[in-house]
Amino acid sequence: MSGSVVDGSLLVALPVAVLAGLVSFASPCVLPLVPGYLGYVTGLTGEDLENRRRTRMLAGATLFVAGFTAVFVLMGYWVGVVGESLYRYNDQISRGLGVVVIVLGLIFAGLAPRLAGSWRPSIRPAAGLAGAPVLGVAFALSWTACSSPTLGAILGLGMTSPDRGMLLATFYCLGLGLPFLFAAVAYKRASESFDVLRRHRLAITRFGGAMLVLIGVLLVTGLWSQLMVTVQGSIAGFEVAL
Repeated sequence: MSGSVVDGSLLVALPVAVLAGLVSFASPCVLPLVPGYLGYVTGLTGEDLENRRRTRMLAGATLFVAGFTAVFVLMGYWVGVVGESLYRYNDQISRGLGVVVIVLGLIFAGLAPRLAGSWRPSIRPAAGLAGAPVLGVAFALSWTACSSPTLGAILGLGMTSPDRGMLLATFYCLGLGLPFLFAAVAYKRASESFDVLRRHRLAITRFGGAMLVLIGVLLVTGLWSQLMVTVQGSIAGFEVAL
């Protein structure tokens, strides 16, 4: 992985992956459900959540995040395996992927209602810490039109290799998972912060959709590859002063 980590394309893609995770968390499909998720994975009532039993809440949230992270990173690995085996068609795949990402962006922004929808596996783990990672797995396997497209776009950017796919998925999970942990350790303060996000949920989905469409256009036109070459050239010409 060492060779790919210093690759210019990753220096651009990793922040995009974190931002995509944050946008997914702030989407209408995830943010309003945060109190419910925290209550389910800890087995606490609403009153207990308000009283901020931090140790149990953090443990439940961590197990929940670990559950969906394991699935997403595994997805990133297998997407990278498939992409690596088809490397000779990299240019065609990138352009085709760009079209898919554009469509995903339109779905995320709510501009393609016929393609919108949701699906969740019929997994009903027991409430509490034991069921927290299982709920995380169920969360990862679900499809929701206002959160899953961002993951799809990030996984697409990781098709070059398994290492790259896993790394991008990990950074996506950082953006998606850290707000859950913040909510667990500072529930009241987090609730106040999330109220601001709820009031701007439409702007957030529009921004997320526009971000995906922009990435898709760059992929279709080949400008993404040119941007990566430029960034990589800048890195190659950088010298650390001693």
